[in-house]
Amino acid sequence: MRYALATWLLLAAPALAQDLVFDPALTADCVAAAGVAEAGACIGRSAEACFTDTEGGQSTLGISACLERELAWWDGRLNDAYGRLRAIDADEDADPSGFAPPVTRVEALRAMQRAWIAFRDATCDYERAQWGGGTGGGPATMGCLMRMTARQSLYLEEQATSY
Repeated sequence: MRYALATWLLLAAPALAQDLVFDPALTADCVAAAGVAEAGACIGRSAEACFTDTEGGQSTLGISACLERELAWWDGRLNDAYGRLRAIDADEDADPSGFAPPVTRVEALRAMQRAWIAFRDATCDYERAQWGGGTGGGPATMGCLMRMTARQSLYLEEQATSY
């Protein structure tokens, strides 16, 4: 479903996408100043500024495009944090004593992330369904994906810094 929405956005408004005024620094600076533990308040800052600063940004298409840009930014952070955790957990799983836990940290991390993806998708499908097929469903889905990806990114980043 989200791939169909992304395809629709890409095909429907190439002119709007070229004119988007999106600056991830608004969110990045907020996260840096707040720290990972308090960074939840920063989620959506760049997308919101994009709605305001882009001509047509208040349209359904504009809102979706701005949210999609911030989603991509958070997704990059999430992937970086996940990679760092995999490396940390792989080091921790290498126990020289020969004791092997029933589930390694790398396996548990992978299972957790897969379960989170299913939860995220189901949650965002539910948010979209509340629009009953209306035009607000696209922005609702993009906003949900962005928020949930941001929260998971912050969670993984916090885990990676706790070692």
